[in-house]
This record gives sequence, structure tokens and C-alpha cells, in this order.
Amino acid sequence: MYFTIRTARPADVHGILAADIAAGRTSLNEAERFANGISAAVADPTRLVVVAEARDDTTAEGGSGVVGWAKTHYWDYADGPAPAGHYLGGVTVRPEFRRMGLAAQLTEARLHWMWERAEFAWYVVNARNEASLALHRRWGFWEVARGARFHTVAFDGGEGVLLSAARPQG
Repeated sequence: MYFTIRTARPADVHGILAADIAAGRTSLNEAERFANGISAAVADPTRLVVVAEARDDTTAEGGSGVVGWAKTHYWDYADGPAPAGHYLGGVTVRPEFRRMGLAAQLTEARLHWMWERAEFAWYVVNARNEASLALHRRWGFWEVARGARFHTVAFDGGEGVLLSAARPQG
């Protein structure tokens, strides 16, 4: 089996929803709202949604569908220490496909897209999310600020971290 990372299309929304439900991030009660939000993100030219698609040469069509996905956000205004700009959103990978490097590949694709548009990429995360912080260190993310919320992301019961990484030179 191998994986393709590509820009999401409207036809991928069902597969993205299925991956999110399988990962325990979205409940069936939230499915319609989630699908509407992802559809809007896929259609928005200021954002990027990418999918990881599993490929298996033994299947007739050669594919197993969406096994992971990730998105960006664009804020056209500053919110306290969080400036306007392109932000990484979350990454979701179906449990049976974790630990295969897909989160890193999805992040790399989004960062390349962001750095074609801006000098800096931004990212917010719960300070307790060591796995995410460790993943993003490889691209040089550094801490800018801490707070209870940045833009629309609130950190109830925890502290958020605002991080940034500069576009690589050369």
C-alpha cells in the first residue's frame, strides 16, 4: 500500500467525514455541520484542504479512499498577539493508518502551499499536545505567545500556544 497526498475536491467531503468519525473527532450528531464546514473550506480559495489517499494495487480501482486529511485557515485580521495570516488547522488520520508518516506529509503539503503565499506560517495548539509540538519542530516552529484563546480557538481547561515558522530561504 502507498499513499497520495493531494488537494481535496468536493467529492472527498464524505471520505473526510468518515475519517473524522473513525478517528473519534466527529460524532454522528455533528456530521452535517462538519460536512458543511469542510465543503466551505474546500471551496474557499484562501484555504487549503488536503487528503491522504491510500492506494492498493490489488484493488480494481487502485484506491482505498481518504485515510487522512488536514486544512488551513486564513485570518484577515489580528487577534491580540495572533496576527492576520495563514494558519495550520488540525490533522486527522484514521487510527489504522497512524504512525506511517501521514501527518507529516499532510503538514508538509500545507506548509509549501502557505509559504507560496506568505513569509510566515502560523499554528495554535494546546500546550499539553506534545505530539503536535514535536511534529512541528522539524519545520522550525517557535513559540510566539501563550493564552486562553487565539482567533476562534479556545483552550478550555488548558493553555494555548501560538507558534510561527518562517518560509525557508533558498
